[in-house]
Amino acid sequence: MLHLRASSIADTHAVAAAVAAVSRSGDVIVLAGEMGAGKTAFAQGFGAAFGIGEPITSPTFTLVHSYDLGTAVRGIRVMHHADLYRLDRTSEVADLALGELAEFGGVVLVEWGDVVEGFFGDHLTIHLDQDPDDETDELTLDRGRLIDVAGTGSTWASRWDLLRNRLAEFTC
Repeated sequence: MLHLRASSIADTHAVAAAVAAVSRSGDVIVLAGEMGAGKTAFAQGFGAAFGIGEPITSPTFTLVHSYDLGTAVRGIRVMHHADLYRLDRTSEVADLALGELAEFGGVVLVEWGDVVEGFFGDHLTIHLDQDPDDETDELTLDRGRLIDVAGTGSTWASRWDLLRNRLAEFTC
């Protein structure tokens, strides 16, 4: 597991861009953390790293937003951004077919996916928390974050050293 510190939203975006740089088609990335921890900010930085110019917003009410990359990058043609906050049962998650979205030229970022984490097989988990040592006003959106990164399965084990090197400047 990697333990990181991002001192701003810009740093959170940079962490996301580093993860995007080692991502490939078929990846599932679980975004965990309390409300306001930075899950959507991470997704925004991840999408920006792929050149997605349209606004990336939380799909809380629509469940999944899909963003076409235009040109495939490492086999990735589409970034799917899901939010499972409002789902109550594993069967509802299964109905979204997130695994299939990843298989066909996609990468899937799943907010609140930690509640059904075993459902995803190989995946990367990004757990975000507001940094309790950050003395920035609690009402500001640009607070520091503590980020834990853990890979599950062989697909992430094979890229772990590369990911660790790309995230070295944020290690705490």
